Amino acid sequence: MSEKNTPSSDVVARFEDAMQELEQLVARMEAGEQPLEKALEDFERGVALTRQCQQALDVAEQRVRTLTAEAPAASPESAAVADDDDLPF
Repeated sequence: MSEKNTPSSDVVARFEDAMQELEQLVARMEAGEQPLEKALEDFERGVALTRQCQQALDVAEQRVRTLTAEAPAASPESAAVADDDDLPF
């Protein structure tokens, strides 16, 4: 079953774009060469992008929790290194 077209995957897919735009906004604002009105607009957009990124991170965290809850716990025996006698060479 593919999650490519689910609402949660759409949120996560937009994360990179939102982060890139947020970085551009921050760079513009740090330059300090904008009129106050434009700086306020960029700040408002930055707040919205930050919320979008946080939502994407929350969705990703929930997906990880779901996947790790479904995965069987690794036992120490399954992680043990094989003896030299078990090697094919």
